This record gives sequence, structure tokens and C-alpha cells, in this order.
Amino acid sequence: MRHDSADTDKNAKRGAVSRPHSLDATDVAIIEALQHNGRESFRRIARAVGVSEATVRARYGRLCDENILQVTGVTNPLGLGFDSQAMIGIRTAGPPGPVADAIAAWEESSYVVVTAGHLDLLVEVLCTDRAHLFEVTNRLRELEGVVSTETFLYLDLWKQAYDWGARVPPAEGRPPWKRQSA
Repeated sequence: MRHDSADTDKNAKRGAVSRPHSLDATDVAIIEALQHNGRESFRRIARAVGVSEATVRARYGRLCDENILQVTGVTNPLGLGFDSQAMIGIRTAGPPGPVADAIAAWEESSYVVVTAGHLDLLVEVLCTDRAHLFEVTNRLRELEGVVSTETFLYLDLWKQAYDWGARVPPAEGRPPWKRQSA
């Protein structure tokens, strides 16, 4: 059974993202409008999308409740004075879920994903300085189930984009380039 921290802790900053029940063109338009300007009023979005303000408000609430959408201010941590941001690859001795759960609870972790390949987890961490990063990597190595870690220290933040849209797979479940012609 998959542990979904969003279901167990509604106060979590951001838990596991569930699969959407269904996103229609209105949902996609609302998401894209908020990706362009997270402070856009529901009234303006409603006007642009061609629905009522109440519809935008209700859909926004549903998208947030389902952990599909989160509107937040995005910063460049390096620009704020945090000296050490890194991506850490982790190999585990067994299922990665318990290790992912432990790390996701840490204040320093901002991104925790289970992966396929020679690494079981990727974890993005934000630390005040190199000594703090060293302490975090040592904590990682001490976790039960962690076999090895590999740390990729960020030297500069070249691109951080969250406006890629709300791409929704085709109803048939296959990307357009893999569909067979009739």
C-alpha cells in the first residue's frame, strides 16, 4: 500500500501528488493562468476562460485539495544567501519508501522522488552553508536502509521554471506520436 502523506497530514507543505481524477480544458486553463501569474484574480481568470468566478474558485479549491496545484512564491535560494543547495542520489537496501518518508519530513529537503535505475531516490536539499550540507549528508548516511549517497552540489541556478503548462495525456493513454493512424 502506498503511503500518501497528503492524505495523512493536511498541514504538510507538499505531499505525494495523486493522479488527477480528470482534468478538462477549464482546469488546464486555470492552471496555466496561475502558472503565468500566481496572483491573478479569479475574476480575471474566469473572464479569460469563459466561466463564472465561482467555477474558478471551486476548481482551484479542488485542484489544491487533490494536491495537483500549489500556488506559492518561488525564490532562488542561492540569491537569498543559502550557500549550499544540492541534489543527492541515494541507493537503498530495500524498498525506498521508508527512507523517502524519513527524508521528506526533514526541513532541508524540498524535493524527494523515487526513481528507477541505479539510484533509488533523488533528494534536493537546501542548506545554509557547506557545514550544514555536510551534517545533512551524514544524517542521510545514518538512516536505516541507506546503502550509498552521491551529492551533486549546485554551483549556480541557471533555470528554475514552473510554467510548463498542464500537459494532460491523451484519453487513450498514449502520447500523440505513438498513436496509430486510422
